[in-house]
Amino acid sequence: MSELFDKIVSLCKQRGIIFQSSEIYGGLSATYDYGPLGVELKRNVKEHWWQSMVYQNGDIEGLDAAILMHPKTWEASGHTEAFNDPLIDDKASGNRYRADELIEDHIRGLREEGEEEQAADVHERLVEALNAGDDMPEALHAIIMEEEIRAPDSGAFDWTEVRQFNLMFETHMGPLKEEGSKLFLRPETAQGIFVNFRNVQEPTRQHVPFGIAQIGKAFRNEIVARQFVFRMREFEQMEMQYFVKPGTQDEHFERWKAERMEWHKSLGIDPDNLRYHEHEQLSHYADQAYDIQYNFPIGWKELEGIHSRTDFDLQRHAEYSGKNLTYYDPFEQEKYIPYVVETSVGLDRTVLMLLCDAYYEEEVRGDTRSVLRFHPEIAPIRAAIFPLVKKEGLPEIAHEIENDLRKHFNVKYDERGSMGKRYRRMDEAGTPFCITVDFDTKEDNTVTVRDRDSMEQDRVAIDQLATYIFDKSRNWTR
Repeated sequence: MSELFDKIVSLCKQRGIIFQSSEIYGGLSATYDYGPLGVELKRNVKEHWWQSMVYQNGDIEGLDAAILMHPKTWEASGHTEAFNDPLIDDKASGNRYRADELIEDHIRGLREEGEEEQAADVHERLVEALNAGDDMPEALHAIIMEEEIRAPDSGAFDWTEVRQFNLMFETHMGPLKEEGSKLFLRPETAQGIFVNFRNVQEPTRQHVPFGIAQIGKAFRNEIVARQFVFRMREFEQMEMQYFVKPGTQDEHFERWKAERMEWHKSLGIDPDNLRYHEHEQLSHYADQAYDIQYNFPIGWKELEGIHSRTDFDLQRHAEYSGKNLTYYDPFEQEKYIPYVVETSVGLDRTVLMLLCDAYYEEEVRGDTRSVLRFHPEIAPIRAAIFPLVKKEGLPEIAHEIENDLRKHFNVKYDERGSMGKRYRRMDEAGTPFCITVDFDTKEDNTVTVRDRDSMEQDRVAIDQLATYIFDKSRNWTR
């Protein structure tokens, strides 16, 4: 499975999908740039999410909150005090690890070896340690010592003490770097929604239940940022906070849990690679929490979180700001602080999921064909146009087709190399339709359209091309 992951990373670099940031200077750890194909794939995912979340729901409004926020925001949310990871260093290699993840990996190893009773005991001690407040670092360190957990990379058993590490990036506002000028790059997009609850609800005249959706960047100074774009220090989230009447959160939670799973399937993802995972340990603000996980080549990993956040966030912001965030229900004639059901999906992780799920290899006439089988409506390039030869007016006809189709979706013109090489380039880019202008085109105004997945070809009239591609896209199945 790691070999598949390496192939995908290599293909992303080769085809201009994703590559390391500042690469000419040796790169910057855990930051990545999206190239010409990658930015189109990412944009298509965002538009698909916004369409399904905002445009198809009359009770959900959009927002674009600033990355920099008043520092009291993070005091109220608990990030200033508690947004920490327990860090431990392997003295032999100098590598850093999250202490809780080392223990979780140890528990998984015990279960794989059939040591269920010991695994259950270590898990119980881990839960106690995570709830130990200020004593958590010492409690985690004790488990690592007692279980003789060794460093994954070096195999050494020579650890530092566990210490807390705040994940927020600091910056400063103004010309002088003073304590009063300190700000943070937001570690999540949710708080921008909560502090704007009234600014959205009142002018839109929305009544509870209603939601606020946002797509935006977030920043976390991760201890161990690895696994390509799965875990980065700068990433993008697609979030929706749905405000509900207290006591009704369970039914709304179940609704959004189901709808979010269906959304991932609508991207063309193999349902066998998706599953729910219930949180065994709830965050302090939640009364229910599930993840939607995808079976990446690196294992089952979190893709999206669906959380019932109670009224924690609005209560805290009301307390710290001194503003009244109580909602008055004109139908029931009562006042309350709304509860919140959250859906939060990582955009970069979604792109990685699409790449992993779409990647396919097969033998074709003795050669290996690498294909990205994206859903046509998500694919970076919807159609490619090829003139059979670079003469006798065929390029001119191909350019006319290109210009017409560009009004509807992204297309690519290519006249270089053999037809076989052109097809292979488009297969690796995930382009679902390749259109060839040949000598018959001059006689009957038809072209050959080749399907990426089946490699079958249809003869289609030029004036019917857009309709043909839209219909094929809409009815696409794996």
